[in-house]
Amino acid sequence: MLIVAIGWLFVVGLFALAHATAPEGTWLGAAITLIAMGVLPVALLVYLTLASSRRKRSRAGSAVDPDGSGHAPGDAVAPEREEP
Repeated sequence: MLIVAIGWLFVVGLFALAHATAPEGTWLGAAITLIAMGVLPVALLVYLTLASSRRKRSRAGSAVDPDGSGHAPGDAVAPEREEP
């Protein structure tokens, strides 16, 4: 998936460069093209692709640390001290 995203950004970057250097093109139009056709779709694709791994990591983390405190689990009540 990463190689597809890099390839898409490369193609859109070349398209924006061609748009900027064209006689009727502008740098602002090229920047908007790069953002609208390149950065936003790739960001959405990466977000949706990694959503399942984030969900799995969240479920695994809550199972290991049920209260979410980050502290190691221990005894709920301190043991009584016995005198010899």
